Amino acid sequence: MRKEYLRLDKIEGALLKLSNIHDVGYGEVVEVEDERGNKELGRVIKIENESVTIQVFGSTVGMSTHNVKVCFKGKPFKIPLSKDILGRTFNGVGRPIDGGGEIYSKDIFNVNGRPINPVAREYPRDYIQTGISSIDCLMTLIRGQKLPIFSGSGLPHNELAAQIVRQAKIKSKEEEKTNFCIVFAAMGVKHDEAYFFRETFAKSHVLDRVVMYINYADDPIMERIISPRCALTAAEYLAFEENMHVLVIMTDITSYGEALREISSLREEVPSRRGYPGYLYSDLASLYERAGMLKSGEGSITLIPILTMPNDDITHPIPDLTGYITEGQIVLSRELNQQGIYPPINVLPSLSRLMKDGIGEGFTREDHPDMASQLFSSYSKVQEARSLAQIIGEDDLSDIDKSYLKFGRKFEEIFVTQGFNENRDMLDTLNLGWKLLKILPPEELDRLDSKLIEKYLKK
Repeated sequence: MRKEYLRLDKIEGALLKLSNIHDVGYGEVVEVEDERGNKELGRVIKIENESVTIQVFGSTVGMSTHNVKVCFKGKPFKIPLSKDILGRTFNGVGRPIDGGGEIYSKDIFNVNGRPINPVAREYPRDYIQTGISSIDCLMTLIRGQKLPIFSGSGLPHNELAAQIVRQAKIKSKEEEKTNFCIVFAAMGVKHDEAYFFRETFAKSHVLDRVVMYINYADDPIMERIISPRCALTAAEYLAFEENMHVLVIMTDITSYGEALREISSLREEVPSRRGYPGYLYSDLASLYERAGMLKSGEGSITLIPILTMPNDDITHPIPDLTGYITEGQIVLSRELNQQGIYPPINVLPSLSRLMKDGIGEGFTREDHPDMASQLFSSYSKVQEARSLAQIIGEDDLSDIDKSYLKFGRKFEEIFVTQGFNENRDMLDTLNLGWKLLKILPPEELDRLDSKLIEKYLKK
């Protein structure tokens, strides 16, 4: 039953406060209408005795405590979904903005998602080939994984995400053509950034299997709270109802965190680290944990959230907490970017915690685990040799240290560096790794089995 109220107690930014409210649920959808007939959606975010606080997903300009009608819908925030959403663009609250008309479906779906029983989850094992050597070899993306990109302002994280979307391949070519799609969620992005993604998807002929949920920088900041939930609900529908393999790209999680902090401040909550609410961890987990696979279904959700670290600080609360929840991270380096290296992936702090179960014989190639471990070990010694060279000079280094410096230069120039349109096959990436290892003395390859050295290094 719908309940309407004609008087507010207070308006604070995007929050409305009412009293003498009965039979209202937390998270319930609200429709707010001003005297000009303009309608905005909102939801209940706080209930205290008979007082209710409503978060409006839109502008409250022109509203006063006496000219607003508030209608409680008696249901959570839901959006209609069908397979017709493929190729469509929606705003942050799930309304079409591409001129294609409304989505009609038999069911509407709660954007808060359906909690997945951990026992019902399928352990991710099949890898996704991105065509980017440093990712495929050293931090392999596994289908059903959540692997964030830690970036900074001005770094090419959008280009990297678009390249992953354009080049991503699942194991079966037939499945790739019919059952692979992308859900893209943008929070607080500039119009030119959204245009870049849309044009990239169109040029790579994947736009017809991309669903976009876009909250622009000049859209209401409160929309950013619901945008990723709409996108993930669409991903769950496509994965678990339509049995599709879904790759979800979310940018920028930092904008989402800033919106959470603003709401927390308006609610006068006690702040935690750097002003962020104390529930930031659980809120981020409510997004990230919606990725995965089910034993009872064929579909999967693979999540790549992008976040820009303020001042490149990896200890900032958002990347710090994200690292606890997700299964690894891809870290971009400003130093490599300034050297003209693309993609500027900083290999040493980057990792994929699930790659060990999705590579090797039966998945990629039997030499992959040992060879990746050797590349990591050798590149870490490169940093030691570079530090020593700054102290005593490169000419006074030992022959082994000089070989590590040569290996480091070639590793960054040939292995890490590749063009925006360069798509490398997994086997080509592994062969390139062996080519680089030939630079080092055989006695330094202590992570490799002698059989692998005989088979791949001496041929």
